[in-house]
Amino acid sequence: MEVAWFLLPLLALFIALLVRLVAVHHGASKPKIPPGPIAVPLLGSLLLLRNSLVDAEHLLRRLVARHGPVVSLRVGSRLSIFVADRRVAHALLVERGAALADRPYLVINSGCTVSGASYGPAWRLLRRHLVSETLHPSRARLFAPARAWARRVLLDKLREREPGPDGGGVLVMDAFRHAMFFLLALMFAARKTSVFAFFPAITKRLFRGRLKTALALRRRQKEIFLPLIDARRERKKQQMQIKPVPTEEDTTLEHSYVDTLLDIKLPGEAESSRALTDDEMVSLCSEFLNAGTDTTSTALEWIMAELTKNPRVQEKLYHEITKAQQQRGDGDDEEVSEEETHGMPYLKAVVLEGLRKHPPGHFVLPHRAAEDMEVGGYLIPKGASVNFMVAEMGRDEREWERPMEFVPERFLPGGDGEGVDVTGSREIRMMPFGVGRRICAGLGVAMLHLEYLVAKLVKEFEWQEVAGDEVDLTEKPEFTVVMAKPLRARLLPRTR
Repeated sequence: MEVAWFLLPLLALFIALLVRLVAVHHGASKPKIPPGPIAVPLLGSLLLLRNSLVDAEHLLRRLVARHGPVVSLRVGSRLSIFVADRRVAHALLVERGAALADRPYLVINSGCTVSGASYGPAWRLLRRHLVSETLHPSRARLFAPARAWARRVLLDKLREREPGPDGGGVLVMDAFRHAMFFLLALMFAARKTSVFAFFPAITKRLFRGRLKTALALRRRQKEIFLPLIDARRERKKQQMQIKPVPTEEDTTLEHSYVDTLLDIKLPGEAESSRALTDDEMVSLCSEFLNAGTDTTSTALEWIMAELTKNPRVQEKLYHEITKAQQQRGDGDDEEVSEEETHGMPYLKAVVLEGLRKHPPGHFVLPHRAAEDMEVGGYLIPKGASVNFMVAEMGRDEREWERPMEFVPERFLPGGDGEGVDVTGSREIRMMPFGVGRRICAGLGVAMLHLEYLVAKLVKEFEWQEVAGDEVDLTEKPEFTVVMAKPLRARLLPRTR
């Protein structure tokens, strides 16, 4: 009897191994979780113990080179899958989009935002409202005066920084960020007020703060945004009695994002609905400014850096701009109208090439699998976080000729990027705005702003490298992926 008890654990181990072998044999043809480094329970992938997540992109490139274009990492007990293959990305985001439209819980719990909300009725309402009331082309036209003001702010800032007789260059990023923030502030609150004088010192902390300062920054957000929200709320009450006359010091636009938030009714329980709370409106306003300021100003800096480094491309673009204005025939050679930018294919190609080679975000916000999914021979298990390597797709040498060169001509007829659809609905070649149900709602407005500002900057100045301080395209991950060495250029006013 004692011998039997001694052998029992060995017998149990033998049976467990036998069951495991049978399961492996019968499941050999079944899809498996994407490969990755060795992981252990609780600790996760051992590779992460020797590598910092600060340089996660470099680590992921190594893993993709070793294991293939779809890899998995475990951070503790959480499974994260990273996709660098455009076909697998299309299958997940477009063909199976509904099953991958949710966000991981850490993102969902970050506040009431369009980008972070859980996939469901509330998210659909918030996104549909943002697009239809603020970002749709018919609404975007209402903000033309704001773009004109932002253009003047940008040029004034750059002229203030014009180099002296020594020919030193101008650091341009602060001017870019200031102008974009000014533009989006007008779109969201319809006011030109001193409340935004806290930029740029506060906004750098406001939108890039770390966990230890998050609560203090949240209080600062409320201090900044709630007075503006209350002002638009009060204005709405007054409009119900008598239409106010806007003044330059007070209201500068008749329509704003805040105005539309005051009318939203979120779905509630038992078919009831409710208005947004002040906290929710602050989160949405913060998202509106954050989503467009750093991303667009970062993209603008990369594009202007490439134009500075590639004078041939810059001159070709300048020729297209001046030709379009000459065809106008009214003798006004100063202003580049938005309508004219729509008819400039090379301008659009320059912007697309900048976004392909230098997407402001090298990853989109992660998605969460709502069910087990089999895609491309891989198993994406329910609950897994799925991430997409945006920069790797846009620079894939199997899909693009000379991917690390700045060649806008690739997007013209006959080029390898002709007809590329950045929405990815047909296929994915590049996805700087994401793809599928969670694609960036501001795609159209971002393209409009970039084309408009690039055209104006090239029309106004000739951008030259500074001798001894040439353009360096080394990347640095921050809130967006910025230039490690900020752009410094000689800005020579164009002769008229």
